[in-house]
Amino acid sequence: MILTADYHTHTVFSHGKGQIIDNAVAAKEKGLKEVGISDHGFAHPAFGLTTKKIPKMRALCDEATSKTGVKVLLGIESNIISTDGDADLKHKLYDSFDIFLAGIHKFVLYKFKSLFTLFLPDLYHTYVGKKNIPNSVIKTNTKTFINVIKKNPVDVITHLNFCCFADAVEVAKAAADYGTYIELNSKKVHLTDEELFAVGNTGVNFIISSDAHSPDRVGEISLVEGILSRVQIDRERIMNIDGRLPKMRFKAFKERA
Repeated sequence: MILTADYHTHTVFSHGKGQIIDNAVAAKEKGLKEVGISDHGFAHPAFGLTTKKIPKMRALCDEATSKTGVKVLLGIESNIISTDGDADLKHKLYDSFDIFLAGIHKFVLYKFKSLFTLFLPDLYHTYVGKKNIPNSVIKTNTKTFINVIKKNPVDVITHLNFCCFADAVEVAKAAADYGTYIELNSKKVHLTDEELFAVGNTGVNFIISSDAHSPDRVGEISLVEGILSRVQIDRERIMNIDGRLPKMRFKAFKERA
């Protein structure tokens, strides 16, 4: 299994340690065709992007592409901010980005109601009530992910079920219906082997990501390789390995608009 592209990497523009060119150079050294610069979205008060950063990031992505020959895509790991399926990448900024990743993160600026229905329950059950997660919490998180997939042209759901608690199978079914990929994250374990096996049986497609926060981890997928040695997933449904590049929903949406 050879990685073709890594679409989930961070830089100093959020809380990564390297510059865009550093990630591009690392991608070239790993033999990748494409690399995504997907820094955290606008609702993250400590590490999030600001609109003022976007023109500089675009210029640096273009420069890195020219210097390395690796296609450097300007992406975003958007924050899910409400149970209604709102993400912090708004339609007016779609043309500024090439790829659209989305995930649930803890300390972001949620819409007010979702502080109590999404953020606080997930926070409590991440650190305190790990063994007794109510069905109501699972149903809320599941609905949230499904609403995000339906409401936004998301390319990838990142680290599904990491510090949040959803029915991964139901989320995967929605992702398969809408052409959104489920990420296999090589920085953190986010699905149990049993969950991943069940998700794989839905027919959803996957991408593998490093979730690199430093250039030396770009293209690093050993954690996922270990998981896939135990869990049988059809390699043809992992869309960024062995020479394949995924068809991105976000790009297709913008081309139709």
